[in-house]
Amino acid sequence: MPAQQQLQPGFVPSLLLVTTIAVAITYGIVISGLPTELVLISCGALATLFTILHGGTWQSVMDIMGHKIKTALTAILVLYSIGMIIGTWMISGTIPYFIYHGLELVDPRYLYVMAFFGTAIVSTFTGTSWGSAGTLGVAIMGIATAMDVNLAITAGAVLSGAYFGDKLSPLSDTTIMASMVVGVDLYRHIRHLMFTSLPAAVLAATVYLLLGLNMGDSTATPAAISQGADQIRSLFDLNLWLMLPVVIVLAGSIRKKPTLVVLFLATLCAIVLALTVQQAPLSAVASAAVSGFNVELLSMIHPEIDADSLLPALLTLLNRGGLYSMHGAVLFVFCAFFFASALEASGVLQVVLNRTLAYVRSATGTILASLAAGMAIILATGNSYVTFFLTRELFAEQYRKRGLHPLNLSRSLEDGGMIPEPLAPWTVSAVYMAATLGVATIEYAPWALFNYLGLVFSIVLAVAGPWTRWFGVRRIAVEDDITENGGGGQVAEPVAR
Repeated sequence: MPAQQQLQPGFVPSLLLVTTIAVAITYGIVISGLPTELVLISCGALATLFTILHGGTWQSVMDIMGHKIKTALTAILVLYSIGMIIGTWMISGTIPYFIYHGLELVDPRYLYVMAFFGTAIVSTFTGTSWGSAGTLGVAIMGIATAMDVNLAITAGAVLSGAYFGDKLSPLSDTTIMASMVVGVDLYRHIRHLMFTSLPAAVLAATVYLLLGLNMGDSTATPAAISQGADQIRSLFDLNLWLMLPVVIVLAGSIRKKPTLVVLFLATLCAIVLALTVQQAPLSAVASAAVSGFNVELLSMIHPEIDADSLLPALLTLLNRGGLYSMHGAVLFVFCAFFFASALEASGVLQVVLNRTLAYVRSATGTILASLAAGMAIILATGNSYVTFFLTRELFAEQYRKRGLHPLNLSRSLEDGGMIPEPLAPWTVSAVYMAATLGVATIEYAPWALFNYLGLVFSIVLAVAGPWTRWFGVRRIAVEDDITENGGGGQVAEPVAR
């Protein structure tokens, strides 16, 4: 942050602003259901007024916002790329290929748990929750739509699996960054995450399994599912070549190639497949990429197709994607950035957190405070890297004073400062997931079980620590040097692991 942004307003005004914004967001978005964009702009305007009244300037807010847009430019372009991918993968038959076989092979009762484990596996191997949700997740949502399965629960399961795999993948940029910021070994960091991630994953998977087994007669009948599969088969030429775009995305992610390049190649491959396998005219393919796929585009290939004769659920499923479909999501990002920039320029979070730390005098309190701070910062800034650095700056010395190993801090960075991000509708991750999966954040958030169960288990371990010999919380002797990469002292053996 530029030096001129470091305001130091008083504690009482800072706490008042933070409380007012929290109430406005809760009442406006959660209770009243007002447009999130309007609420964010209003809160941003309030924070901007506070900034100006306490010595800041409008230019300072704009400078921070400009920096955020610059750093998030790739994410914005990825949003547009996902729109193109969905449109071209539809007309090429790639997504319909997955949906067709999913309808043939998947029992609706196990769809939720399959969504969790499927996206978890893809995220683990690729290190990207966005890539997992944007490929397999989209196909799973298509299957759920055709089966008339609850879309909010399905999206929550997709999100949970995607973040579980991302969190435990040595290829994940956020996992690497969390360990690097604190200065611990990456694989020791991942092993320490298991204490909270595995119980959260097991409990989430169990709930998804039970929800599926008890869904009753809410799903489409076998006849309707079979009819949907038959209609997909009549619309597209389905063969194994349609897997190529997915292979490109997975291979590119595993090899850590630039995201936009990988997505462009996957889109180009889908365009070629649409032209060759589906025999679609170039004009139809271009329309699908820009304006989104529509079944009526296939009438150029199959004049006998009557869209009115297709299942309504199938039309809802297939008619989507395109560059234009992401305009609303990108506008949302700009509104979120204005809010986050104004809040950051005001300096109130730093003031409130610093004052709060003065009252933290135990190991349990230190962990709980770092989790709360991480969640507050990620929900305010929407940037996990900023969250990691700020939280580390605030708590590294406090952890050492309380005899807590840095591995506990690196885990808290992820449990509190990264995993909850897609649960707040104003963050970039939430915008991406809502636009990609086709379910509003406020609808899928209650079902993204892993994304808050990890935080819950971190809290449980911290609170129960004094009575469990600090199971799952690594301790060190307070006087020892905790630096792992050299330093003057030795790291003490943990009291309990």
